[in-house]
Amino acid sequence: MKPLKIGVAGLGRAFTLMLPTFVDDARVQLVAATDPRADACERFRADFGGHTYDTIDALCADPDVEVIYLATPHQLHAEHVKIAAGHGQHVLVEKPLAISLAECDAMIEAAAAAGVHLIVGHSHSFDAPVLQARCIIESGEVGAVRMITAQMYTDFLYRPRRPEELDTAQGGGVVFSQAAHQIDIVRLLGGGKVTAVRAQTGAWDPSRGAEAPGGIRPAEGAYAAMLWFEGGAFASVTYNGYGFYDSDEACEWVGELGAPKNPEVYQSGRARLAATKHAAAKDALHEAQLKAARNYGGATYVPPGAAPPHHQHFGPMVISCERADLRPTPRGVMVYGETGKALRPAPRAAVPRIEVIDELVAAVREGVAPLHNGAWSRATMEVCLALIESSRTGQEVRMQHQIAPRRITGV
Repeated sequence: MKPLKIGVAGLGRAFTLMLPTFVDDARVQLVAATDPRADACERFRADFGGHTYDTIDALCADPDVEVIYLATPHQLHAEHVKIAAGHGQHVLVEKPLAISLAECDAMIEAAAAAGVHLIVGHSHSFDAPVLQARCIIESGEVGAVRMITAQMYTDFLYRPRRPEELDTAQGGGVVFSQAAHQIDIVRLLGGGKVTAVRAQTGAWDPSRGAEAPGGIRPAEGAYAAMLWFEGGAFASVTYNGYGFYDSDEACEWVGELGAPKNPEVYQSGRARLAATKHAAAKDALHEAQLKAARNYGGATYVPPGAAPPHHQHFGPMVISCERADLRPTPRGVMVYGETGKALRPAPRAAVPRIEVIDELVAAVREGVAPLHNGAWSRATMEVCLALIESSRTGQEVRMQHQIAPRRITGV
């Protein structure tokens, strides 16, 4: 099979994390890119010999490109998907799909009208242990899902950010960036169809937010929510990005990306950010420069090394079923049943995030309907938006756009 030729829109952090996948999977080939950073484009030409363009429209018009990998800022996803679909390009768009349901609808309609696939990833619901847990549930071995508990504690809010990443109106804060992972996982394991959401968000640091009339409007750095599913299951989801406790401690100090983690490094996030503070007018620019420097083509960018020894994960989680509890781990799924417990290892792929390419190639080359399509990801965004709405109103929010996942095979 000839490799899928990928055009990249956005050479920032998401691309930096996906790069080992693109480089090590022979089923795809990077051939073109666009990014406002000249150093990133120069590095892309040197690394891949591909074309670089000044606009996404020009990238999508390249006749050598078959799929657009869209890794631009959240608030631009809707516009850019419509441009790609208008050129007849299949699209792999980074989560979240968009920042409103109206935008999600427009993107789904544009892809359908053009007859192209719209796939959303990477979310951690692609992780092999999560897919393995879903397969165990689908087999009927453990009975119906009754309850899911998921937690994640990170230093998300104290990593260098561009200004819009701390502005909820532009898709900033932990709900759009992080709940998009956690809700996707929980929906997959719980059967997909959330009926109602009740939530509270936390925005506790006035120095981490967007300018607004009267001062800084803090970004959401935490949330806790209850989700109810069709069929009776329910889930408790928690995320805290304020940088004190690190939930990787409960994952044997394996980091989110599957590599062993030094516990001492985590606590330095707040200190590093504080050390960069200057006059208020310079802070946002300086932070954005720090982020750009560590990304592909930047001054402190480090090319990816060997594949990590463990699977990626999104914090500790337990799925309580009729006849067993399941716990996805960086090594596989722990099954706790009536006769004891046992680890069911998930074989480690040589290529990290290979599951994303599996789904992309199956859709484009074989016509297999993707799990993480536009409708699935719109349903995830409906829940994410409900977290914010429920916290704002103090009321339960009912869902209207939920769908069940297609069956998973071969994991």
